[in-house]
Amino acid sequence: MEPDSPSEPKFRRRAKARPGEVLDAALALFTEQGFARTSVAQIAKRADLSKGAVYLYFSSKDAILEGLVERMIAPLSDEVFERIASHQGDPRPLLAQFLRMLAAMLGDDTRRAVPMIVLREALAAPDMAKTFRKAVLDRALPAVTALLAQGMAGGFIRPLDPELTARTVVGPIMAHIILHEVFSITPRDGLAIERLVENHLAILLAGLAPEKGANT
Repeated sequence: MEPDSPSEPKFRRRAKARPGEVLDAALALFTEQGFARTSVAQIAKRADLSKGAVYLYFSSKDAILEGLVERMIAPLSDEVFERIASHQGDPRPLLAQFLRMLAAMLGDDTRRAVPMIVLREALAAPDMAKTFRKAVLDRALPAVTALLAQGMAGGFIRPLDPELTARTVVGPIMAHIILHEVFSITPRDGLAIERLVENHLAILLAGLAPEKGANT
């Protein structure tokens, strides 16, 4: 996005920034006191806006959460998911690229806060889980499953259950985040998610390699 022109009126530049300010305020409050205990009025106060001004940009608290989820997954755009789903050939390089991109996203404290809010409150607020599933999981898992299926059909990787293998691809990363955030079980050098992904890729790619004697 092009930066605002210095000659643009200040109030107009502020208006453009307001949705982001609302999302920043909401994320801070959701993290501090939980989604259920946070009101739109509190979000408005934290963002230094009126409650009515918040509703100009977001129709509800759920809509604010949707905005946070969309902002979190901006690097994993529709284009990335479509490229994964439509890829033909050896899927392993694209899988590695996808996992490294996921690691970069979850390595950012602000972006990682969103799925953690969902994980902590999904049972009490099932609509929140549905929002995250629709925006993230319902795109990522089918795309990775399709990528694996075509790779198996082409003999680039060994024949396995594509759907279960897709869970195997992303599962260790989610487990790593949960161990760190929920149980405070952390590697000696901190989150170390990039190192985790490289370790995971070494195991995953070896396990996906075609069986000896298979055509590639």
